[in-house]
Amino acid sequence: MIREFNGKSPKIAPSAFVSEAAYIVGDVEIGENSSVWPGAVLRADFAKITIGNNTSIEDNCVVHGGTDIVIGDNTFIGHGAVVHCRRIGNNVLVGNNATVLDGAEVGDFCIIGAGSVVAPETKIPDKSLAMGVPADIEGQLSQKHLAWMENGLVSYTELAQKYKQQGL
Repeated sequence: MIREFNGKSPKIAPSAFVSEAAYIVGDVEIGENSSVWPGAVLRADFAKITIGNNTSIEDNCVVHGGTDIVIGDNTFIGHGAVVHCRRIGNNVLVGNNATVLDGAEVGDFCIIGAGSVVAPETKIPDKSLAMGVPADIEGQLSQKHLAWMENGLVSYTELAQKYKQQGL
């Protein structure tokens, strides 16, 4: 469901896939070839949400915040994640059921481990692997991590286009 709020309507690129079971409201912008899956909520009633190109907001995610949120290109927001932060960079994986809290910023080429909690105002540097509650930097991403993320991105982009072609 896509809804206007306070005179602001979501702007969704023609190539993006948005499930009919997602809820997108207000000042939201979704880039080319991105996808928003069933049960996801993007609620931009307090501040703008910008989703880059080739980014996947997976099932049952919540994206909402009191300040503008930018989620970069080629990024996965895993199933059930909560994004309530300032920025998630390009080429990032936010694992299933992870939470990224107010004012936090995640750099480019990062993985936030499943179930992790990035505390408010935390800055995760580029190429970091962050895990735990609260999330700590466990190391830097390896070439294996980067290749795995790239392969997953291609798969999800293709899958989203199949859903879009079938009118789902």
